[in-house]
Amino acid sequence: MQSNEADLGEAFKSVFRVHPAAVTIITAHTPDGPVGLTASSVSSVAAVPPAVSFSVTRATGTAGAILGADNLSIHFLTPAHAHVAKQFSFTGGERFTPEQGWTFDQEGNATLAGSRATLRGRIRDTLRVSDSALVVADIIDVSAAIDGEALLYENRVFYAFDRSASA
Repeated sequence: MQSNEADLGEAFKSVFRVHPAAVTIITAHTPDGPVGLTASSVSSVAAVPPAVSFSVTRATGTAGAILGADNLSIHFLTPAHAHVAKQFSFTGGERFTPEQGWTFDQEGNATLAGSRATLRGRIRDTLRVSDSALVVADIIDVSAAIDGEALLYENRVFYAFDRSASA
């Protein structure tokens, strides 16, 4: 049993640090241009009507811009996107370059070439929890691009998912 809140928080983070999760990039078009961040917390909430949830650590910076945007896009990544995911995971990373495979539609929505799928949606609700926010978004469009392997994240490292290694 942890003796204080800080110890409990560190123990909690250590559990999720070694819990593998699929990697996405969440993007939004804002009046100041496109914004995006790497997220491994995307989860299905409902199929009819379709909705997802994800969490962001702060309501400032990129996360705050996404929370304030009218629309968002969730790009499901393959191992070929590991470098892009890394660039979107820290402040100041290179983002939305043609070399990374980004294109934009007439409304300014970003699309990442080679994504396993892209979901477009609108935020329905947020729940503040400490300095984080749990977001529920209604999905208004689904684009399944390829049936590639998922990019996974565990213990601060990106990995390729290998379907042939199933138990």
